Amino acid sequence: MGAMSVRTPSSKPSEAPHRAGFACFVGRPNAGKSTLTNALVGQKVAITANQPQTTRHTVRGIVHRPDAQLILVDTPGLHKPRTLLGQRLNDIVRTTWAEVDVIGFCLPANEKLGPGDRFIAKELASIKKTPKIAIVTKTDLVDSKTLAEQLIAIDQLGKELGFEWAEIVPVSAVAGQQVDLLADLLIPLLPEGPALYPEGDLTDEPEQVMIAELIREAALEGVRDELPHSIAVVVEEMLPREDRPADKPLLDIHAFVYIERPSQKGIIIGPKGARLKQVGIKSRKQIEALLGTPVFLDLHVKVAKDWQRDPRQLRKLGF
Repeated sequence: MGAMSVRTPSSKPSEAPHRAGFACFVGRPNAGKSTLTNALVGQKVAITANQPQTTRHTVRGIVHRPDAQLILVDTPGLHKPRTLLGQRLNDIVRTTWAEVDVIGFCLPANEKLGPGDRFIAKELASIKKTPKIAIVTKTDLVDSKTLAEQLIAIDQLGKELGFEWAEIVPVSAVAGQQVDLLADLLIPLLPEGPALYPEGDLTDEPEQVMIAELIREAALEGVRDELPHSIAVVVEEMLPREDRPADKPLLDIHAFVYIERPSQKGIIIGPKGARLKQVGIKSRKQIEALLGTPVFLDLHVKVAKDWQRDPRQLRKLGF
């Protein structure tokens, strides 16, 4: 541990300086990153789905505290790129890691460290300046012996790769254990400074992106095996319906669900359009909860040939 820091007494010894900064959680798919973000922020912000690569956008959850503001940047998962999209995601990840104030590496308590974890840890080791916290997630799923073994293995992993974890913290976001402690440990690693976002903000994602994610999540429900991630959603426009009384507003949202091949159209739409209707009903409820206003949702399915490999389409679809 480096040199001791000596504090010069300030005029107001009781008040710690306000801190504000950025943290990002990394880890293999399904390591519990989004669930943890939601537990810290206290509201559903990141899109959780039991399918890797659904958190495509940098969704920031914001933890407001009297003494600090912790902004969580949710980077897409780092993986060995196979497509152009994969390459682009990996570039975003590395840039983000170098820019944040602290990185939390999520490792599930109930799975032994694997090649995927080592791959990420190696990448982390190359980012020298940023402090790294190891977060052992899903501790509610294991006994204390398994947990202890995992903690030792993680400590070892850091030593092998030549760096030291700033902290190793076991948490269970689902059981709500040690989530506040994690925030307490992340905050001292942030720089001193005023809040960067207004008090009420939970996320700075443009609403359209969050709405597109909610529709995409509903559209993937039940057909993940057939269409793993060949769905992209673009919200074309959101307009308040005219001629509505002020106390009864209605928001018209027009969105396109893009798929890669015509054969996938039937899967999304379903027999007699039944599936698409369900997708509309489900996502509309969630959008209304998010925006706090009644919504008319107009959904159309379009084919965008091989969009995952086409740079022009990727740009249009927001990647």
